Amino acid sequence: MKREDKNLRRKKKNLSQIQMCPKSSSRSESLKKKSSAGAFGDVLYGMMMLPKEIEIEKERNFELGFRVPDFGLVINDFLRTREVGEFVSGALAGAMTKAVLAPLETIRTRMVVGVGSKHIACSFLEVIEQQGWQGLWAGNAINMLRIIPTQAIELGTFEYVKRAMTSAQEKRNQSDCPRVHIGRASLNIYLSWISPVAVAGAAAGIVSTLVCHPLEVLKDRMTVSREVYPSLSIAISKIYKDGGIGAFYAGISPTLIGMLPYSTCYYFMYDKLKKSYCQAKNKKSLNRPEMLLVGALAGFTASTISFPLEVARKRLMVGALEGKCPPHMAAALSEVIREEGLRGLYRGWGATCLKVMPSSGITWMFYEAWKDILLVGKGHL
Repeated sequence: MKREDKNLRRKKKNLSQIQMCPKSSSRSESLKKKSSAGAFGDVLYGMMMLPKEIEIEKERNFELGFRVPDFGLVINDFLRTREVGEFVSGALAGAMTKAVLAPLETIRTRMVVGVGSKHIACSFLEVIEQQGWQGLWAGNAINMLRIIPTQAIELGTFEYVKRAMTSAQEKRNQSDCPRVHIGRASLNIYLSWISPVAVAGAAAGIVSTLVCHPLEVLKDRMTVSREVYPSLSIAISKIYKDGGIGAFYAGISPTLIGMLPYSTCYYFMYDKLKKSYCQAKNKKSLNRPEMLLVGALAGFTASTISFPLEVARKRLMVGALEGKCPPHMAAALSEVIREEGLRGLYRGWGATCLKVMPSSGITWMFYEAWKDILLVGKGHL
């Protein structure tokens, strides 16, 4: 009986185990289904979400790649540079000077060319009688248009070249001087004797002349022959019809020849007088009246040295109006000496000095004042 009871118990356990196995298998299958469904669902969910993430990244990259640059900041930084400040200072100084001294410029041009009286006071009266007070400012509009870019380019070029030459000399002094080999011989080239101020003055005169010479031609034509050239537009059209573009550069060679010694001497004398005066008075800089005086003396010296070339230049530029234009500068100088003697080379020198001395003095005074306003506050000086 005991054995039968044991066998019945074993059978019951086996049946119970058999009944439990489907549940466990069903549980494992359900877990597998759930895991498989979950895995598949995660994959699908990931696949469904990937395009949105990619689109978001693309939109972000698109915004960063096409950012608009700040041109206002670039222009503002450019306008704050030292070169722009010197350029604007020169333009403002030239405009203010010419507005005051336009009548003297008119008288000087008439006397140099040989139109009207040879005396300054009589020339003033002739202009007033013939054209009224407005005649003293004849050609002043074109003169203002000429002097603003001329002074801006001239003074800006002078400052830039002077700094470049000074730094080049300092570098050369620290290193060995350059040598030129000619066969077996070698020559040492020393740059210390070259004046940066003189080179800068020559460069300033040449560059400004090449750029602004057509305006000088227009101004002279309108001043000398007001009846033929009553306005700026008529003067431009008539000069172009008569000689084309080349007519606006009439006399460019003698102008450059005359400008070179004047500009070199003018800037060199101003710099030397300024430094000598400051050393004698033990000062770091000049005040405004001293700038006026030193600038006037520099203009007087430069004008006296180069004035015969100025006479020849004016003869070549305006000679075509009278039908007797010399072929070159040497011929113009010999013609003046033959007709008027050596004194003819300095005809109009007094009127020129009356115009050049205040002009150069006032120009330097205004230029240094504008530099103080535009550059010192920005830390450039």
